[in-house]
Amino acid sequence: MSATAEKTSAEPPKTADERILRSSPLKKLLSRPELGSVVGALAVFVFFACAADGFLNASSLSTVLYASSTIGIMAVPVALLMIGGEFDLSAGVLVTSSALISSMSSYQMTANTWVGVGVSLLVTLAVGAFNGFMLTRTKLPSFIITLGTFLMLTGMNLGFTKLIDGTVSTKTIGDMEGFPSARAVFASTLTVGGVGVKVTILWWLGLVALASWILLRTRAGNWIFAVGGNQDAARAVGVPVAKTKIGLYTGVAFGAWVSGQHLLFSFDAVQSGEGVGNELIYIIAAVIGGCLITGGYGSAIGSAVGALLFGMTSKGIVFAEWNPDWFKFFLGAMLLLATLLNAWVRKRAEADA
Repeated sequence: MSATAEKTSAEPPKTADERILRSSPLKKLLSRPELGSVVGALAVFVFFACAADGFLNASSLSTVLYASSTIGIMAVPVALLMIGGEFDLSAGVLVTSSALISSMSSYQMTANTWVGVGVSLLVTLAVGAFNGFMLTRTKLPSFIITLGTFLMLTGMNLGFTKLIDGTVSTKTIGDMEGFPSARAVFASTLTVGGVGVKVTILWWLGLVALASWILLRTRAGNWIFAVGGNQDAARAVGVPVAKTKIGLYTGVAFGAWVSGQHLLFSFDAVQSGEGVGNELIYIIAAVIGGCLITGGYGSAIGSAVGALLFGMTSKGIVFAEWNPDWFKFFLGAMLLLATLLNAWVRKRAEADA
């Protein structure tokens, strides 16, 4: 037998291309950041479907989706910011600031409410850009920068409201021109199959779709993952780190503007002390949805599932007629379990890669 023949017979049988193996459906599924939260959401849904009478009614599910959307509108941009490796502790009070600015601008200028909406958009985006600018110029941790913004906004919300309106709440603007059309955009209820569906659900789904497209189909999405994974390496290959982070904070501000307008046009007046503490809820929803605290990993869909988990738990406890004092306990347990499950799934995916 020739040497060539011996060499040929000694070669191991050919296997499938490694790129095909790596892209198998199972490995793709295991590598998805939101897998753990989806499993958790299914478990919570089945649990409350069995434990709470009426949970599966169409009106009850609509209520769950509405509660989820009020968190999800903010959880989506917060998730993108966390993927980019940063936090925003001012997100909760910025929602209230947005509503206050819109209300007081309209009332004091005796203008169409859409004027206040426009002023609020500009000021809210400016606050977001300020957070990003201060972060990139000072090199201080985002925790410190946004904690400072949180404290300033909290004081300004109360101080300006009492200075301008004389109380801790804004004047009613329900009788002003433009209020009905603004309410239709930000706080209306649509009837679908005889069931009321809040327009915030559409805002939420639209933001999830937009954020997913940005992350998965655009150059900016690659920049976000790169900056969150290793900003020094990202900068070395030409990623505009500063612009990316400023853009992410501006995105959070846009979500705060939408949420603030919903808050205002749902009740036509706003309490200046609202919003404190909500920033933690947005972060929790993003973490439950698979975002890493360290950045560079996560998805917009995961944040939506995290918000859905929050909505199902908050309303499921009510439908089950349990003591609502236990809500925070269940929320903390979900956070820990989802984080552990996400970590386990990620380790399995990396081991199989």
